[in-house]
Amino acid sequence: MTEAPPPEGPAGPARPTRRARRRGAAESLLSIVLVLEAMSLFFVMLVVNGRGLLPTGVAFGGGLGAIVLVLLVSRTLRWRWGIALGWLVQLGLVACGLLDPVMYVVAALFIAIWTYCLVKGTQLDRMNAARFGPQP
Repeated sequence: MTEAPPPEGPAGPARPTRRARRRGAAESLLSIVLVLEAMSLFFVMLVVNGRGLLPTGVAFGGGLGAIVLVLLVSRTLRWRWGIALGWLVQLGLVACGLLDPVMYVVAALFIAIWTYCLVKGTQLDRMNAARFGPQP
């Protein structure tokens, strides 16, 4: 028997679907941490502006720039250099403590979460690779 050709839509023949890349546990967990940091940076930006620690333009411009940067770094975590950039984001969060000392506590919490997710995610990735073999 022969198979019928795929049905044609209004734009021509249907394109084959591309299979999504499978993300590892470490990449997923670390990207979640960075997105949570980006959300907390939004509130840091509001606090810095509300307390008058920086001029309004600098507070909002720098805050939005930092948020975009953190979200971009969260997309690079599949590579080793992306994880190194993630560590730089953690150091940047510590540097926010120079503006408001409460940020030292927030940074310590995020660094602890980042480290835990990195260690456990790597362990899960190794365990899955041993169980199922390397994923393409």
